[in-house]
Amino acid sequence: MNSLAATNGLSLLLEGENVFQNLSVPQLVEKILSRNEAVLTSTGAIRATTGAYTGRSPKDKFIVKENSVNSKIDWGNVNQPISSETFDKLYNKVLSYLKMQNELFVFDGFAGADERYRLPIKVVNEFAWHNLFANQLFIRPDGETASNNIEPFTIVSAPNFKADPSVDGTNSETFIIISFEKRTILIGGTEYAGEMKKSVFSIMNYLLPEAGIFPMHCSANVGQEGDVALFFGLSGTGKTTLSADPNRKLIGDDEHGWSSSGVFNIEGGCYAKCISLSKEKEPQIFNAIRFGSVLENVVVDEETRIADYDHAFYTENTRAAYSLDSMDNIVLPSIAGHPNTIIFLTADAFGVLPPISKLTKEQAMYHFLSGYTSKLAGTERGITSPQATFSTCFGSPFLPLPAQRYAEMLGKKIEEHNADVYLVNTGWTGGEYGTGKRMKLEYTRAMVQAALEGDLASAEMLTDQIFGLQIPAHVPGVPDEVLIPSKTWADQKAYEAKAKQLAEKFNHNFTKFSSIRKDIAELGGPLV
Repeated sequence: MNSLAATNGLSLLLEGENVFQNLSVPQLVEKILSRNEAVLTSTGAIRATTGAYTGRSPKDKFIVKENSVNSKIDWGNVNQPISSETFDKLYNKVLSYLKMQNELFVFDGFAGADERYRLPIKVVNEFAWHNLFANQLFIRPDGETASNNIEPFTIVSAPNFKADPSVDGTNSETFIIISFEKRTILIGGTEYAGEMKKSVFSIMNYLLPEAGIFPMHCSANVGQEGDVALFFGLSGTGKTTLSADPNRKLIGDDEHGWSSSGVFNIEGGCYAKCISLSKEKEPQIFNAIRFGSVLENVVVDEETRIADYDHAFYTENTRAAYSLDSMDNIVLPSIAGHPNTIIFLTADAFGVLPPISKLTKEQAMYHFLSGYTSKLAGTERGITSPQATFSTCFGSPFLPLPAQRYAEMLGKKIEEHNADVYLVNTGWTGGEYGTGKRMKLEYTRAMVQAALEGDLASAEMLTDQIFGLQIPAHVPGVPDEVLIPSKTWADQKAYEAKAKQLAEKFNHNFTKFSSIRKDIAELGGPLV
């Protein structure tokens, strides 16, 4: 089955009277409620639950092994291969299943705020609430058609279709399969809407580098003078909190491209974690959850329909999907110039990384490839003490190409645009988790502000003797002793032992990048 055959089969399906094309938000909400797919909350958002799957299913994600991509994909546990024949059979089974449904929903939009690089996206959904999710997360056409002479990538999502692994060649009942030649993303067996969002990010991580554009899993904002900042970081590092600055305008909170002209948001909305969300802590997100927004797995009072963001009855991974235009203080269209400052965020539970350090280009590439943060005791079964976790390029599940390619693009961009790069530790100080304390948010904000305003670019620097990092001797609003991790520990031998333990983990993790340039490993990593 070639791309044309796949398109023809889908076209026949979408000609049916039960197919609703590009419904408005009110029309979709009416459908969602009439079909009993979700409930209406007190703010006008809808709340859906996703059953057994409350997060992504990385072990069920595949890429079709096709001639045009075979030599380029970094095959392995993240990018699992599946044959064209297996995909074709499953694709046709899913289309046959969808033909039997009473109603289907289609959304036509884009990925990529920069019109020169945007990708048309067609989303075909079994669920109306999934179609509303797509409406919020992707870029909606504004007086234009969803075709800029580029064949769209099509998401076909059938959550209630369960695969038979023994027959369909999958690992379970769930599957997320990308075919680049057929320009199709096939999803089934899971109601978790985030699979659609992250699948599009995965294909953009393949397509953008082919066009010379650096794709990034980061948030971005812009200051009053037009200065642009990027924030990379894994869950729990403070990426959303620190990038939502009232004095700066938000470009986007999760996915961006960096072209020869500057940065642009890949999405048209946000997909925020909302466990423990409050108006006081994160007013921008809280106020954005209104009519048209989608809440996933959030507990809602049956009578008042007020959302209880502190309750994790369904999952800790509660989510809110909302369009960017439901927020204040944003950049529209979501495009800006070249970044002046790049910030890598880590929550080091070992309490040994400096709260802020300035990175050389080699160190930036090293820490980008490492993507370090910590899992804390109690967050997962069996974890009784902090454990280092490394997610390559701060987004390893979404990288079809070898990681070195993304790191080389980062290094080139840093050099071309003379961007300052900082590693910011929002984790522990004065000891490891359980002994020390979490870094004060006011200190972290002061350090980030100093970095963004350029105060640290020429500041006096001290060298960390274990990690080789350059630490500013002074930061306005932060006690000097807080800046040097060893000075915050009462037991110096314990500090040194813990720091060397983390350094060894960095070095061990980096051995998987066997083909990376030697200077990156030698100049970028720990000294021990």
